[in-house]
Amino acid sequence: MAADLEVVNLFIIAGGTLAIPILAFVASFLLWPSALIKVYYWYWRRTLGLQVRYADCGGYRFCYACRGKPGMRPSILMLHGFSAHKDTWLSVVKYLPKHLHIVCVDMPGHEGTTRTNTEDYSIQGQVKRIHQFVETIRLNRKPFHVVGTSMGGNVAGVYAACYPKEICSMTLICPDGIRHPCETKFDNHLQDLEHSNYTLNIPLIPTTPEEMEDMFRLCSHVRFKIPQQILQGLVDVRQPHNTFYEEVFMEIVGEPSRYALQEHLHLITAPLQVIWGKKDQVVDVSGAAVIVEVLPGCRVDLLENCGHSVVMERPCRTAKLILEFIILQQDTRGGTKKSY
Repeated sequence: MAADLEVVNLFIIAGGTLAIPILAFVASFLLWPSALIKVYYWYWRRTLGLQVRYADCGGYRFCYACRGKPGMRPSILMLHGFSAHKDTWLSVVKYLPKHLHIVCVDMPGHEGTTRTNTEDYSIQGQVKRIHQFVETIRLNRKPFHVVGTSMGGNVAGVYAACYPKEICSMTLICPDGIRHPCETKFDNHLQDLEHSNYTLNIPLIPTTPEEMEDMFRLCSHVRFKIPQQILQGLVDVRQPHNTFYEEVFMEIVGEPSRYALQEHLHLITAPLQVIWGKKDQVVDVSGAAVIVEVLPGCRVDLLENCGHSVVMERPCRTAKLILEFIILQQDTRGGTKKSY
């Protein structure tokens, strides 16, 4: 009988011990989903071996995540899109070799990077700030590979045009800043916004779980089933920054940022790779042909059944394409095959 009681007590203690983290998880999921999302990113960074660091320069602070150290192979600088953050790249970094030096920076004003005046949020302003970051962490001690998606692709392209000696090769993923021949669903939204003098809600700045779901439908061809609580958590995380996002949005859709990449294409000398989702409803895939017309030697990879959020929809494929391109460029320069 005593032994049975001890077993019962053991089960009660074990059950109580397990119940605490389970209840904490359930409570966070139901009551504080935004906190759960932050913990999720923290855990994922830790699992992938990424460290969050800060770089200070003249009172301006950059926040970035990095893995690996500079070596014989080029470092990789990754620039995220509008209203996103450095953790956007986690799904892609997962499939890249751990020994490569990877730097994912929060774009100007985003997440942990300093917010200042609106001049920093134009494409040209962001390019200057990213160059400041590159110099601060001495990433440009030797040419590096830059990857940019959407707004980050616009910035990456203009950066390569303005600082050609610093870039050994580059990858643009569904880049903004191109006057694409075919209109998209987002172009129609943008026209409605302009006609309303920007009084309508901006589709890329959701304020409710329903609008968040609409944004995912706009940006992604793949339909992700996201629980209502997670959608609410994503809204809660973004809500305090919506005024800032509106300022950035107005800068990047205005002159001279709107077609900055196209206007700088002829100045790009580094080997260029373009990755685009064929079902992109934000920046039409026809923009790839515009780039090829100016830079006929660039490599273009068009992904079937994929929308604007290539990084989220096809992370493994994206990582593989980027790595193949870097290896190809290194082999071409060195004349020998390097192990990655």
